[in-house]
Amino acid sequence: MKKNDNRFLLAAMMVLVSFGFYQCANQNQKAEEKQTTNGIWPVEKANEWYKKWGWLRGCDFIPSTAINQLEMWQAETFDTATISRELGYAESIGMNIMRVYLHHAAWEIDKDGFKKRVATYLDIAERHGINTLFVFFDDCWNPTYQTGTQPAPKPGVHNSGWVQDPGNLYNEDTTLVKVLEEYVTDVLTTFKDDKRIVLWDLYNEPGNSNRGDSSIVLLQKVFTWGRAVNPSQPLSVGVWRKDLKALNEFQLNNSDITTYHNYNGPEEHREVIDTLRKRTGRPLICTEYMARRNNSLFSNIMPILKAENVGAINWGLVEGKTNTIYAWDTPIPDGSQPKLWFHDIFRKDGSPYKQSEVDSIKMLTGK
Repeated sequence: MKKNDNRFLLAAMMVLVSFGFYQCANQNQKAEEKQTTNGIWPVEKANEWYKKWGWLRGCDFIPSTAINQLEMWQAETFDTATISRELGYAESIGMNIMRVYLHHAAWEIDKDGFKKRVATYLDIAERHGINTLFVFFDDCWNPTYQTGTQPAPKPGVHNSGWVQDPGNLYNEDTTLVKVLEEYVTDVLTTFKDDKRIVLWDLYNEPGNSNRGDSSIVLLQKVFTWGRAVNPSQPLSVGVWRKDLKALNEFQLNNSDITTYHNYNGPEEHREVIDTLRKRTGRPLICTEYMARRNNSLFSNIMPILKAENVGAINWGLVEGKTNTIYAWDTPIPDGSQPKLWFHDIFRKDGSPYKQSEVDSIKMLTGK
């Protein structure tokens, strides 16, 4: 081959390489565009947002006089006195956030009243120095429900009256999806700039109650509805079970802040923190932990969460009608107290179940 031919070949190769780089860059740009078209906050924005809150610590909260979300939010049983008293218990040990479940059925029967009660709750919580993380949908416990008077607790049965949202009705009533969209849109629009709301948890434990991947349909919809409103607060859905891979992937790819549940001991909990932090690079909030029987304790988990600057929200504040002092799978039919409480920190009168636990919490919160 002649010398000039070599030059021609080299030039041709450079063109091809340049074209290849262009294609690669173009594909990367398209991939980035695809990642951001779902409206998720950039990682930098998420981390800047998290800095302003400091270390978040609190409970999944429902007043002791309510067996479920409906009894908490319906007008006849909205118990402001108990809410205020029990949030006072939380304030006394240095907690600054509560995770609180809503329910579309309570909104549907009394939309304006429901929103006024949510605002009243926020006012009460603010007086106690407590911010709020609200939950919309839930796949846990009883799949059917009705408004009005709620059932009495079954003696010794964990969460005997807790209800899913929307539960089985989602597959039985084709018109419900429109109601759910209106519900999410209305509540988010009303409170989208309320600075007392830390985050919107769009769906608790999708795939629970043997629903598996079927929950992804509603999960995708609620993210779409949430992004359409575009509240000032971040959106998230927490991962909670490793084998729900399709759900987990969607949740992590669409949540502004990474939230998760873990009821196991320190070694596994540390592993989850490390895995999620590497996977997303986003702030972490544990929205459910602390099951004494499972070695998920305030003494061995809460210090890890503080050291790692992971939000720490345990299940349960005050023993009550939810019966969460009993373990998930170990009912005590005569209703006698278990030797070891599963969840919850306080008795109804405000005395701690274990003074040593409260002392540990206060030491960590600096109260």
